[in-house]
Amino acid sequence: MASKQLTAEEGAGSGSGTDSPTPSRRLETTFGPGYSTVTTLVAEGSPNYPWQKSQSFDSDNEEEMSDEPLVFTETPSSKLFCLLCERVFKDAVITTCGHTFCRWCVNMKTNEKCPVDDSKLSVVVANIAVSEQIGELFIHCKYGCQQADGGKMGEWELDPRGCPMTVRVNARKEHEASCGYAPVSCPNNPNCPPLKRMELEEHLKQRDHIRCPHHKYGCTFVGTSGDVSHHLTNICRFEGIKEFLQQTEDKMREMQLQLAQKDQEIAFLRSMLGRLSEKIDALEKSVEVKLDVLDESCNKLQDEVMESRRDCALINVSDELSHINARLNTGVVGTLDPQQIFRCKGTYVGHQGPVWTLCVHGDLLFSGSSDKTIKVWDTCTNYKCQRTLEGHTGIVLALCIHNNKLYSGSADCSIMVWDIPSLEHMKTIQAHDNPVCTLVASNNLLFSGSLKAIKVWDIHTLQLKRELTGLNHWVRALVASTHYLYSGSYQTIKIWDLKSLECVHVLQTSGGSVYSIAITNHHILCGTYENCIHVWDLDTHEQIQTLTGHVGTVYALAVVNTHEGTKVFSASYDRSLRVWSMDNMICTQTLLRHQGSVACLAVSRGRVFSGAVDSTVKVWQ
Repeated sequence: MASKQLTAEEGAGSGSGTDSPTPSRRLETTFGPGYSTVTTLVAEGSPNYPWQKSQSFDSDNEEEMSDEPLVFTETPSSKLFCLLCERVFKDAVITTCGHTFCRWCVNMKTNEKCPVDDSKLSVVVANIAVSEQIGELFIHCKYGCQQADGGKMGEWELDPRGCPMTVRVNARKEHEASCGYAPVSCPNNPNCPPLKRMELEEHLKQRDHIRCPHHKYGCTFVGTSGDVSHHLTNICRFEGIKEFLQQTEDKMREMQLQLAQKDQEIAFLRSMLGRLSEKIDALEKSVEVKLDVLDESCNKLQDEVMESRRDCALINVSDELSHINARLNTGVVGTLDPQQIFRCKGTYVGHQGPVWTLCVHGDLLFSGSSDKTIKVWDTCTNYKCQRTLEGHTGIVLALCIHNNKLYSGSADCSIMVWDIPSLEHMKTIQAHDNPVCTLVASNNLLFSGSLKAIKVWDIHTLQLKRELTGLNHWVRALVASTHYLYSGSYQTIKIWDLKSLECVHVLQTSGGSVYSIAITNHHILCGTYENCIHVWDLDTHEQIQTLTGHVGTVYALAVVNTHEGTKVFSASYDRSLRVWSMDNMICTQTLLRHQGSVACLAVSRGRVFSGAVDSTVKVWQ
């Protein structure tokens, strides 16, 4: 069963990030591993952003947010703006709720909640995909900008006397470190007027006041270069102990660094202590409430028991049972077949983070999570966690099974192999340069999907046999049939022959990236970023239907064969599962039990398992 690596749709096409704001409001939020998640907002009406004047981050508590003018050469996309500060993302991070904000906004607004789903804000991981997209935007050199006349604090405009260069955001530090327009001070005389870097060399040639190299230790000598040489040779009392002074300075710097680290550790421990205290208080209140409810329920139950005893004394129990048996035998109780309706039969609880992938083998259910573990659940006898498999250093994104081996892919870019009978780790390979988003095994081959690449491995030796290229974006979905491999990326499904490993057909779709694929006896289905499920004929490859109903990205699809026909389950960001009849292409049931986005599905013996961002796995039958 494959899982998904989620990225900004904006980067799927051109990656320029320079779209104009759209006039309507639409929230497009995805979740998942930090490397590619994005929360974007298209503002309603004309957004009140300081486009051409500046993008600056002003704060009384954070110099970094106010000292760096950010004047873009072109209007940035409104989808690259943080919902908290309404400015272009600054060090974008993914929070526990799966949305993206500035790291500074999250750290400085810990008491606030997510404006999308009202969850508590806490940083999970840096959002590299969004940061890279912003890093490709062009800005003016900060030494070519000046404070805007009559503008608000933190607003900037171009300075015609300053640096004329424009650079990418991710290259600004390199340019500004050597920019000739950067202000510098004369190293020999602090009383000299301010200089530009390109003027310093000529300035030093015209001045004679060169300071002693040991002025930082207290030497006040100033003179020409010849005088300084004579001073160092015959007079300066610091020259003879310069090695000792340098060693002392190095030790002081090291001690200051250690002190800063200790301060950070103390601050972290204080923060954890505060959170622990809050949790204890919340638990105490919860226990008190539950005890009150329990007492009330016990009293109510006692009253009901007494009332029931009084009622039983007034009826003939034997006659009543005979009457009920007669109704059951004649079949007049009802003709509803309970198998026609899927219901939640239970919930597996144990993960400490969102569940991104599921896989079933016999009576065992495997689940991969953001807590970097794989849990093994019993689905037949005690319905409890049998084992927790640890070893990955990143989020577990994909699981698949071949024979008696479990293969797991992770955001740490590796694939690990586990022996199912012993539940022991067997082997690890560094598979990709980017997170492993999806895995599938077929025809004695293991296929792994990542950024713009599918790698083909020998299932027995785990030797790389081939790399399938020509893909335009993240490969989040891989499904194999008897003769073909189906891969989904940005608005494209490619069909590969399993023997030749060549692409034999391409299905073009709409609605952004393909997050999920399912194959039935007659159809090909895919779930997209834009909430739709597209359906093609398996033989003719002609699109025959688009299923709508979800209001969030469709992250997973699963096929269930029932006595009524073929059913397809879909899981979505909107926290729901939908059941679709493939006979008439309509939704027959909507299942709402998860408290977070539903990210993955697995099917076994007529049961459907769903994993979600609420850290649980639910069983449907």
